[in-house]
Amino acid sequence: MLDDNPSNVTVLGIPAETGRWLLIPLGMMILLCLGNLYTWSVFRKPLEEELGITATQSLLPYTVSLVFYALLMPIAGFYIPRLGLRPVAALGGIIVGLGYILSSLASNVEMMILTYGVLTGTGVGIAYGVPMAVVARWFPDKRGLAVGLTIIGFGLSPLLTAPLANQLIAAYGIQPTLRILGIAFMIIVLTIAPLLKPPPKDWQPRQTSPRAASAQALNYPPQILKNRAFYGLWICYAIASLVGLSAIGISSSVGQEVIEINPTLAASSVSLFALFNGLSRPLFGWLCDRFKPHYVAIASYTLILIASIMMIGAQKGQVATYLIAFCLYWFNLGGWLAMAPTITLQFFNPNQYAQNYGIVFTAYGVGALIGTLVTGQIRDLFGNYTYVFYPMAVLAIIGIVVASLLLKRSTPNKVIEP
Repeated sequence: MLDDNPSNVTVLGIPAETGRWLLIPLGMMILLCLGNLYTWSVFRKPLEEELGITATQSLLPYTVSLVFYALLMPIAGFYIPRLGLRPVAALGGIIVGLGYILSSLASNVEMMILTYGVLTGTGVGIAYGVPMAVVARWFPDKRGLAVGLTIIGFGLSPLLTAPLANQLIAAYGIQPTLRILGIAFMIIVLTIAPLLKPPPKDWQPRQTSPRAASAQALNYPPQILKNRAFYGLWICYAIASLVGLSAIGISSSVGQEVIEINPTLAASSVSLFALFNGLSRPLFGWLCDRFKPHYVAIASYTLILIASIMMIGAQKGQVATYLIAFCLYWFNLGGWLAMAPTITLQFFNPNQYAQNYGIVFTAYGVGALIGTLVTGQIRDLFGNYTYVFYPMAVLAIIGIVVASLLLKRSTPNKVIEP
């Protein structure tokens, strides 16, 4: 795949300037397999009938998988430099495949939690960062766009894998479907993993923009945890994740309970939201290449604030208000899933991206955990989802303030003393 001479590098037998673009769809394919995690709702009802479990119990494997996904991201980040990108991707693919295959043999929810929740979530957390790390190294001149295009595979996965899973379940049943998907995902990841080689150390695109070239020459902070910008990014990412994942979790319920639309329309609207979630990733990545990240973050939070105000005043029958607001919520969550890795690359040493983004990604885990718990408690306490949007509006304002003050690249001498 690579030539030893940096001036004559090829990717898949094609000159690197052109061939590097092939790594984006390859990374998308891996993330498409990993993103099937978000199609769990397709499996819930068949599993409830197959295993004789309640709706609450059928949610547990998915919840546990998200926890392990978030936990393994930073751990995998620290092992990537030691083990290499390709072995880590292959290991993650094997564990994901085994998680699905062993889930097909589960006879109770406890086993399903262990196989799907722990194993599959672990595999996703291990492999998730590899495609982005690879394209980030090959695109020092277009990091945001390249990362955003790659990660779109994860966001759009439910649009492609959910209908496939539905058809397989209808044809073969739930357990054979899990087995088929596990084998397919393992084969796809293991086939692509050997192709995910980083560029030679001194390789640069021939037509690197002046801005990208100057960025390469920057002195990066020696320790991410001592840098003020890290805390700005972490808080902003946590807020965006909390709001976005909360909105995702209640999208259909709000449509039915607040707007009082029929369940079929509420369910189909989720496909529209998922489309916005996927398309926003390359857009926000590109914007971070073009503008200072705190400006892009402020724009994102402004859209979240607008969506929250719209939903606070939403009433029965206002379908357009509901659709626009939740398109904005999903749009901004997808945007932050591209912005956070892009800003990590811009602010901190890109050669340590896997470790650094693993640390930053803990904000996503915290936001997911708090968001899913709090929205349910607010609904139980007040009896209406409308009250969820008040704290969302407040958090959007806090995000604007934090982004304005802290989400700015610090020089090495501007650090927080231990």
